[in-house]
Amino acid sequence: MSKTGAEESLTWEELREMGPRERAREFEVYGRLFHVLLAQQFDRALLDELGVQATRIRHIAKSKAGMDFLRSQLSHKTAMLYFTQPSSRTFLSFHSACQMLGMKTVEVRDTATSSEIKGETQEDSIRTFSSFADVVIMRTAVGGLAEKMAWMLSHTERPIPIINAGSGKDQHPTQALLDVYTLQRSFEKRGGIDNKTVLFVGDLARGRTVRSLAQLLTNYRGVRQLFVAPPQLQIGADILELLDAAGVQYELGDDFEAMLPRADAIYMTRIQDEWDQQAGESRQLDLARYNFGVRHLKLMLPHAVLMHPLPRRQEIATEVDGDSRAVYWRQVRNGMWVRAALLARIFNCCGPIREFHGA
Repeated sequence: MSKTGAEESLTWEELREMGPRERAREFEVYGRLFHVLLAQQFDRALLDELGVQATRIRHIAKSKAGMDFLRSQLSHKTAMLYFTQPSSRTFLSFHSACQMLGMKTVEVRDTATSSEIKGETQEDSIRTFSSFADVVIMRTAVGGLAEKMAWMLSHTERPIPIINAGSGKDQHPTQALLDVYTLQRSFEKRGGIDNKTVLFVGDLARGRTVRSLAQLLTNYRGVRQLFVAPPQLQIGADILELLDAAGVQYELGDDFEAMLPRADAIYMTRIQDEWDQQAGESRQLDLARYNFGVRHLKLMLPHAVLMHPLPRRQEIATEVDGDSRAVYWRQVRNGMWVRAALLARIFNCCGPIREFHGA
């Protein structure tokens, strides 16, 4: 494999001081997608391609012949699922995507069951995994760890891809991919994502899904982003700087009901109290006015969609689930299709999938 710019000239310390867009370029291999670490790695063309491929896989998977074909594509590959932070949807979504393409999977979900309990460094653990797997899919509470492990593996004789399945409070790029795919499908008869208004609600300061999706949406023309949260949980200055640099129109506020009727998509989030600096810190906030109840359905535009990365708590009433505009359960399933499309892209089997005619 050819060296990336990071391998040729940059130390890890130098790389992590760069902005996310510059870091994204440094992780390219052969000028193509290899490691998947940051939302900044995805442009409009790639987002469109992944959406088309995800839909293609979804249609092929409807028949036995199609599933048999899909399972033959990567049957020679093995994925390591290294999920040391609790997860159900992301883990099962990636696991199902791997199985759909025929990949074998191995996993570590608790460092107490690995040699890290004996004092092994995470670098040594990941390098060990690379001996047995063709890709490492990582979910971790440690910010920047996925990038650091990708940089480290790029300096070895076996530089396999690292996929960031959630890294600290930083980013969750594959969640943002499935969110974009959900928006693509929701608005495919209304001109696509271009010129839509997306309203983010809840814990925006610590929600890594919001950070990644806000970045991906900069790839679309005329998208307006609204951020509604208590002042303590409002979106960070780094994301606003990113939006400013991209020329994106955005607004900040704390009046949920005033902004709701303006939105084509409402993206609800839960309180991320696992990041509290002090026990019970989040419970001191009055969050009831940021919850979505049945009465709010009347304030939504008829064509609008209600989204949530899940898990939810009180921020969306269960009585809302039956409304056709509530698409969060569709989001969950879309994650499997998008992640399968992503793996197909990384391992270069998009062509056969595109040309398959047996479904």
